[in-house]
Amino acid sequence: MISFNIPPFIGKECESVEKAVLSHKISGDGEFSHLCSNWIENRTGTPKALLTTSCSDALEMAALLCDIQEGDEVIMPSYTFVSTANAFVLRGAKIVFVDIRPDTMNIDENLIEEAITDRTRVIVPVHYAGVSCEMNRINALAKTYDLRVVEDAAQGVLSTYEGKALGSLGDFGCYSFHETKNYSMGEGGAILIKDAEMIQRAEIVREKGTNRSLFWRGQVDKYTWVDIGSSFLPSELNAAYLYPQLEHAEMINQNRLASWNLYAELLYDLAANGRIEPPFIPENCEHNAHMFYIKTADLGERTKLIQFLRENGVESVFHYVPLHSSPAGLRFGRFHGEDRFTTSESERLLRLPMYYNLTEADIETVTRQIIQFYKQV
Repeated sequence: MISFNIPPFIGKECESVEKAVLSHKISGDGEFSHLCSNWIENRTGTPKALLTTSCSDALEMAALLCDIQEGDEVIMPSYTFVSTANAFVLRGAKIVFVDIRPDTMNIDENLIEEAITDRTRVIVPVHYAGVSCEMNRINALAKTYDLRVVEDAAQGVLSTYEGKALGSLGDFGCYSFHETKNYSMGEGGAILIKDAEMIQRAEIVREKGTNRSLFWRGQVDKYTWVDIGSSFLPSELNAAYLYPQLEHAEMINQNRLASWNLYAELLYDLAANGRIEPPFIPENCEHNAHMFYIKTADLGERTKLIQFLRENGVESVFHYVPLHSSPAGLRFGRFHGEDRFTTSESERLLRLPMYYNLTEADIETVTRQIIQFYKQV
């Protein structure tokens, strides 16, 4: 069976983890945590990046830093992972879902303004598949209406929009280093902070609401509880596993892009003949080959293709069930406007195997099976 995902591993992770263990500093914010944070800051141009225990926690930190209160409204797409909404619901917000663009599967930037009310506090663009939302339009709306922008860039490490790193374009950016992502620490994430004035509070929120970071830097003579917060600090062992991958991030990125391009080449005829629809990358976006997906004619065809591939040794998966149609989505949110594309496009999308060091032979097998399926339908 060709697996849908294999976590990235370059061979130097064990050495780093052993070094962290032998240093007797494994609880977090040690050498490797700082190396990872510095790498993110240097790569993205963000004033501060802090590792977190997950992207979910990075989003929850962002909600706290945005001072979300009971009854506030937060605008986001329904086609996203549950953590995007949960982070703000936990603070008492009402989620306002907006339809997506069918080309990129990202929030439709032209529908956001109509969803803004006097209760709106935050816009959350989700960069699906590492392909950027139209951030110029979104940031302009945020400026006009005095709103915060929290980028869910879970899939966007090393992707750019007009040459700028995803995660660095809003007030806060949130990365994931889950085992399914391009760079992994097993479970983990990071929050990127654009406003330097927010850095100190972010450190406090991340350290359970204490000023412990200030204490360790010698800026206060003792640390105490000063704000709300939680335990968002990951183990140093996780950071040690991640850092070698960040050191070789471009190698991993180029490897994945080669796989992505080979998929596109081998499936070109099917796409040109209208049998499938491949991913769309806008000209002002540089993607990171986080995923390669195809769109089938409809849900029925996708179901049959998944089964056909499984029977022929290929693991493929569909992605999110739109949040607005879920039990919690109905309870904690509402859909603004018409669901023209969110549901229908989500039912067509099928993700193919994609990971670091996926072999050309396996890609050829996957695409050959897809071509064979369409010869039969």
